[in-house]
Amino acid sequence: MLLQAAGVEHRPVDPPIEEPRDIDERLTPSQHAEALAYFKASSVDRPDRDCAILGADTVVSLDGDILGKAPGPSEAAQMLARLSGTRHEVITGLALLGPDHWRMIASATTYVTMRTMTEDEIDQYVQSGEWRGKAGSYAIQETGDRFVVDVEGSFSNVVGLPMELVARMLDLFNTRNDGV
Repeated sequence: MLLQAAGVEHRPVDPPIEEPRDIDERLTPSQHAEALAYFKASSVDRPDRDCAILGADTVVSLDGDILGKAPGPSEAAQMLARLSGTRHEVITGLALLGPDHWRMIASATTYVTMRTMTEDEIDQYVQSGEWRGKAGSYAIQETGDRFVVDVEGSFSNVVGLPMELVARMLDLFNTRNDGV
């Protein structure tokens, strides 16, 4: 949706394989997000030799701990309870792959401050199902924004795609391809 709103011609493709769960624990949260983005992008077949593949993955980091997507409701409630009343990082890794093994890997970090949530609020949010498939178990673009009191950095990053960084990466890709 963000790419479409920005006028970027694209075709969404789900990676044909599941995300690995055994990523090296020594990686920083940014490196973790970048590794998952590269894994996703490199698993997709390129339909056209000149096209680019963009992979993205978002994680939430609290005190260096990576909070990905909760596997179930109880884990989602635990994540939300941990994030309640905190300032945490939302990190999106991007991997842009082009022809002839060209690649660019980067990430964007946005700081999000959440207000303290009550147990009832967490339970109601988990029951809504909005947490499914979301890093940190919340979606700021849906009703999760009611828990957020401050966003420092790219808002679109918290939605899942840092459009400012995507634009810079696509500009570099297009400049490279125009000169070939």
